[in-house]
Amino acid sequence: MTTTGTPSFSSPGSEDEARAVQDELRGRVVLDEPGPPAGTGLVTGVDVAYDDERDVVAAAAVVLEAATLTVVAEATAVGRVTFPYVPGLLAFREIPTVLAALEALPGDPGLIVCDGYGRAHPRRFGLASHLGVLTGHPVIGVAKNPFTFRYEQPGQDRGAFSPLRADDGEEVGRALRTQRGVKPVFVSVGHRVSLDTACAHTLRLAPEFRLPESTRRADALCRAALREATA
Repeated sequence: MTTTGTPSFSSPGSEDEARAVQDELRGRVVLDEPGPPAGTGLVTGVDVAYDDERDVVAAAAVVLEAATLTVVAEATAVGRVTFPYVPGLLAFREIPTVLAALEALPGDPGLIVCDGYGRAHPRRFGLASHLGVLTGHPVIGVAKNPFTFRYEQPGQDRGAFSPLRADDGEEVGRALRTQRGVKPVFVSVGHRVSLDTACAHTLRLAPEFRLPESTRRADALCRAALREATA
């Protein structure tokens, strides 16, 4: 499924090599496209689950119709963890198995939604950006916490947001309230999507709960795949 001309993934041999890969690929991130309008086409949630004792990782990709949130396809993949846990380098633990799950889908995934970060990353190259560059697809990150960045609490109403800022003042994402009175999620651009469009998709994908349906369904599926693989 990798788009022609996009780089392939190879596991780095050290932390320094991994950071060098991030620095190289960051220049390929496309930030000047609006992305597909919210509520149109297909949206694919990806997520992973680990068994750290066995060094096993399971990934899931769940494809939804954006307009109805109906599941139209899903796939899983199970692999070995080949890179140590290092904050800021988690993509190298997850991407090989996520790519395998995406490649097992019967068709195009459309917009991809990661449970993680894109620009809202210390090196401005989180999982959503990395996956976007490797696949060529539009990708956004919707995370449960703000990592190392600061923000003001958004208003309590659904749809309220505030900038997620780095120390230099750069807006790297948004704290977005998906449900009234519930903790915000943290949206950032990965590849080929604007921040406005990323937030619009997140709201459309979260009609009832804090997290997008794409993430909720992928989370449940990868956990089930991990249980089966390690039973």
